[in-house]
Amino acid sequence: MPGLALEKAPGRPTSGSMSDSTHVVCPSCNAVNRLPTDRLAQGPKCGKCGERVFAGKPTELTDASFEQHIARSDIPVVVDFWAPWCGPCKMMAPAFEQAAAELEPGVRLAKLNTDTEQGTAARFNIRSIPTLALFRNGREIARQPGAMGAADIVRWVKANSA
Repeated sequence: MPGLALEKAPGRPTSGSMSDSTHVVCPSCNAVNRLPTDRLAQGPKCGKCGERVFAGKPTELTDASFEQHIARSDIPVVVDFWAPWCGPCKMMAPAFEQAAAELEPGVRLAKLNTDTEQGTAARFNIRSIPTLALFRNGREIARQPGAMGAADIVRWVKANSA
């Protein structure tokens, strides 16, 4: 299929001049950016809105933006399914933010409020919160219910995204 060589995911060989690029969705405007892989850690900005592609903090997702971030990013995406009334969710929020700062740009961390974004929560059968789900190439590859500290989040992500 034409164009597939440009849809490079880490670890997948590609051909052509764009073989060293990675697709990353902007957390501000949801545009897909094709970035040089070797420059991901250099603070790239979105080609559409000009905001930083990696802010060192979790990206807020909605039902409308969820699929774009999960399916179009070449980097793994970890989603924290949470709710504002959930005590363990509130306790884990600073740890999740700390993990985001440590794991970017190799992994995107995102949050989805299950109270306001009920369609996505139902689609993924979220029964307890907080629940972390790790996505790669549009598919869920790991899930972990319960609150965790920053070191545990980083360890879980690295163990499941290798």
